[in-house]
Amino acid sequence: MREHKFAAAIRAENKRGFAAVIPDIKCVSPKEGGLLRGRDPLRIAGELVRCGAPVLSVVTESDRFGGSPELLRAIAEQTGVPVLRKDFITDERGLVETAEMGASAVLLICAMLEEETLASLYHGAVRLGLEPLVEACNAEELERAKRLHARIIGINNRDIATLELDDGGPARTASLAKNMPPEALLISESGIVSREDARLAATSGAHAVLVGTALLQANDLAGVYESLRVKRGGDT
Repeated sequence: MREHKFAAAIRAENKRGFAAVIPDIKCVSPKEGGLLRGRDPLRIAGELVRCGAPVLSVVTESDRFGGSPELLRAIAEQTGVPVLRKDFITDERGLVETAEMGASAVLLICAMLEEETLASLYHGAVRLGLEPLVEACNAEELERAKRLHARIIGINNRDIATLELDDGGPARTASLAKNMPPEALLISESGIVSREDARLAATSGAHAVLVGTALLQANDLAGVYESLRVKRGGDT
């Protein structure tokens, strides 16, 4: 069984006073197109860890996001930090593959899964030693995550049904956060493009912000990473 390193790394950053920044490594954005500009995603991941990223997220979906299991495996091995697998997981086989890749955590999307299937996958992930991140986009889905007693809940600020092509932002996190169970970790996902966005998420109660495009499009990766690292109280 894996130790629960993903949540622990986020909480360690919180103890230092900061909301954790989770870089989301993806090769392509359905909205923005190619994000790598000829760069090696493995090198980008390494640089972000050197910047201080306590954990990473890697998109493995290939058709629309350009990811692969091999990329996650390589990043997990090279960086040594806990890695979240982001993909459209719908069955037990996907969980087994996730564990075999070396991921520490796995994304489960409420919008894609019936309640019984979500519960089965949640408990299956736990049995495999994976930390499930249950993603909600609205109040009804948040209640489903709460019924599972999910330890990590993500609020997706954009619409997964349209592959996040909309312009949603952390106001959704701010709206839903007041209904979060106090014992769970809250991750604000997508639509975080500025320090002000990160601050709004953090002051609303988010323990972490998951940021992909804003980091991957940055000319100054370290500078943008540092700008997104805000106090959980929102003071800086």
